[in-house]
Amino acid sequence: MKSRTIYLDHAATTPVRPAVLEAMLPYFTEAYGNPSSMHRPGRGASVALQKARQTLADLLGARPSEIVFTGCGTESDNAALHGIALARRAATGANRILTTAIEHKAVLQTAEELCDRCGFTLTLLPVDGEGRVSIDALERELTMPKEVALVSIMAANNEVGTVEPISDLGILCREAGVPFHTDAVQAGGKLELAVSRLPVDAMSLGAHKFYGPKGVGLLYLRAGTPFQPFMTGGSHEGGRRAGTENVPLIVGMAKALELAEAERVTEGVRLRALRDRLIGGVLERVNGAALTGSATWRLDNHVSFVIDHADAESMLIALDLAGVAASSGSACASGANRPSHVLDALGIAPARAAGALRFSLGAATSADEIDFLLDELPRIVGRVRE
Repeated sequence: MKSRTIYLDHAATTPVRPAVLEAMLPYFTEAYGNPSSMHRPGRGASVALQKARQTLADLLGARPSEIVFTGCGTESDNAALHGIALARRAATGANRILTTAIEHKAVLQTAEELCDRCGFTLTLLPVDGEGRVSIDALERELTMPKEVALVSIMAANNEVGTVEPISDLGILCREAGVPFHTDAVQAGGKLELAVSRLPVDAMSLGAHKFYGPKGVGLLYLRAGTPFQPFMTGGSHEGGRRAGTENVPLIVGMAKALELAEAERVTEGVRLRALRDRLIGGVLERVNGAALTGSATWRLDNHVSFVIDHADAESMLIALDLAGVAASSGSACASGANRPSHVLDALGIAPARAAGALRFSLGAATSADEIDFLLDELPRIVGRVRE
């Protein structure tokens, strides 16, 4: 088992599927045209671009015109917050942004920047000890909806795996007439994200979270949602995101989401069984281990703990030496040397948060790998504590 890496960090990134790579390759070589060009190579690239847009729109229950291609999930979050908040303030004077304390930094830092540079005010909605957003708290903050420029709440948390009540939150926003954005990057390919039924006005996705390539994402923008372009310099993407579209990666994203959606339900059942096996085994075998996030409302492939009196970095190094790739939380925050803002919002003391571990399962994860980890982790924790 030690001869190969047991990869349990799919929340950070996933490998590109062979079928996705195969779909992408022609657009690096033979069909390399710029989709904005009028000649035959350009027209060929344009056809591929629009086909991918149609595929993604169909999978998400959207119109093709509502799909905006970006460089990643982080850019999609940035574009949504900047674009919607500034456009809504220009139209109505609304100056408040509502989000939560457990958002990805792509949302939190962008919201803070809009406050510092543009004069918006920011309200962080509370979460409970499992990371679930309070619906009542949002309802209270929407009593004066004309003051609210945007509400942004993630679909599922990247550090603790908690799934948020997006439908209920979105209904409140829709009734109040306030635009609602969800960062669904961690939920892509795992939760049903059909915007024909989900009451969201904007949604961010990143392809590398569902076995697509890095460096490409999308922003769903419901028709009629106020939006001021974040990237300027051309008329690409209907004037909403300037820059030549990355055709190979966009084709890959469409193929990756198509495959992920086709197996989402059955793969979810398989991963959920492995997830629960891992949770039960760690809680039984590792003294001082506690599950973080929701035990009920949780991504099927996501497991996270805090382990008392054991430093996360030391445990991760030992796990890596044993052939297990895991993390202590968001890959985007690795090396920050600060307590997790997510665990802090859940009320977990910094001393406990220092022992945070995250295991995120994927298509190649097997029961044998989970059992290997369950054998190794208690020994590793013991050595680290010594």
